[in-house]
Amino acid sequence: MPLKLGHLGLIGLSLSAATLLGLQVRAEPTRVTFPRNIDDLVHYTTVTRGDVVEHMLTSREAIQAAQNGQPMPDGTQIILADYRNDKIYRYFVMEKGPGWGDDYDARRRTGDWQFQWYWPDGSINTQENTMRCQSCHQSRAEQNYMFTYRDLMNFNLSEVKP
Repeated sequence: MPLKLGHLGLIGLSLSAATLLGLQVRAEPTRVTFPRNIDDLVHYTTVTRGDVVEHMLTSREAIQAAQNGQPMPDGTQIILADYRNDKIYRYFVMEKGPGWGDDYDARRRTGDWQFQWYWPDGSINTQENTMRCQSCHQSRAEQNYMFTYRDLMNFNLSEVKP
């Protein structure tokens, strides 16, 4: 019988191969994809942590849904663009998909959100522990698992050109 691998299986195999080669791997496979059109997303807030500047981005549709009291649509991505010395260093992507919470034990779920770290070239940053991210974001269930939810809710979308 031929072996069939889905997206998570391929990532798992890649990470397993990296482990066999002696590379340190902490990221786990998720369904999250690298954002295709980052420049089309809305920059709704900036968080500064010492020398690190984080631009928070998402779609106009996600902001409108949240501000109208509706769930953010499946396919929504929340992007943390991590800048160091005024240059993009890495991206943290939080993505929502139908039934994605079912990929995890109930104690680990963050609704239907999953997480992944990426390098600027779109490759997965295997040095980051996405399970740790998921654990921390669980504390924000009332804010759609986001630490910048209040900023998103207060953002004036009418100031952004369509």
